[in-house]
Amino acid sequence: MSAVYQLSTCIEWQFAEAGDLAARLRAARDAGFDLAEFHLWRDKPIEAMAEALADTGMRLTSLCVDPRKSIVDPAERDAMVAAVRETIEATAILGKPNLIVASGFRVDGLSEEAHFANAVTALRAAADAAEEAGVMLLLEPLNTRLFATMYLVSTKLGLDLVEAVNSPNLRLLYDIWHSAVMGEDMEAVLSGRIHLVGHVQAADMPDRNEPGTGTLDWAEVMRTLRAVGYDGAIGLEYFPTMPMTQSLDQSRRMLAD
Repeated sequence: MSAVYQLSTCIEWQFAEAGDLAARLRAARDAGFDLAEFHLWRDKPIEAMAEALADTGMRLTSLCVDPRKSIVDPAERDAMVAAVRETIEATAILGKPNLIVASGFRVDGLSEEAHFANAVTALRAAADAAEEAGVMLLLEPLNTRLFATMYLVSTKLGLDLVEAVNSPNLRLLYDIWHSAVMGEDMEAVLSGRIHLVGHVQAADMPDRNEPGTGTLDWAEVMRTLRAVGYDGAIGLEYFPTMPMTQSLDQSRRMLAD
C-alpha cells in the first residue's frame, strides 16, 4: 500500500555512513527521498548543501534556529529575535526552509502568566521577522525526560501560544515521540487545532528509534493523523538501529496507509 504522507529524512542522524550533510542529502535522494531536515546550521557545510539541493532537486523541510535562545526570559529576547533573523539570512540559500524554535528553560520566580506573556512577546517579534522574509517558524514542545526545566513541554500550551501570536508564519511542530514521552492523548490534543500544526515528526517509544521497533501503535497513530486532518509531511526524526535501507523500508511500512 502506498504512503499517504511524504516522508522527510533527518540527515542529522540518518545516512551517517555517507559523510557530511551534503553527502547525506545525495544519499537520501538515491534512497528515494524528496525531503530532508537537520538541526543546527552553524557547523554545517551550508554552501555544499545548497549545491546538493540544487543537483538533486530535494527540499529541506526544517532546521533549527541557531543559537538557541529563550522565548520566556526577557534578558534573552533580543538575542532570540536576532538569532531568528541571522538564521533566516544564513540559510536562505537552502530554499527558505521552516525554522524550528524551542522555548528555553523556565525562569525562577516567574509566574505561569508571565512565562506565557513573555513567550508571546518574543514569538510575535520573531514571527514579524519571518513574515518579512517569507519564512515559516515552527514552535516545538519538548519533554521533561530530556529537559527537566524546559518551559514548553505540552502540545496544548504550544498550540495556545501559536494561537495567541496569531501569525500566518508561526505554526507548531508536533513531535509524536516528545508527545508520547509526556503521556499525551494525540487525538485529544490535536483535534480541532490541526490548522495550527506546520510539521509532524515521528519516532517510536521509548528509545526514539524507527517506527515499529517500540511500543507505539503506528496504525492508530496514522489513523489519528488522518482523522484530525493533517496533510503535511512527516519527519523521520529517529536514531536508526539497523542498516539504512532496512530502517527506511520498515519506516515506510509503518507510516503507510
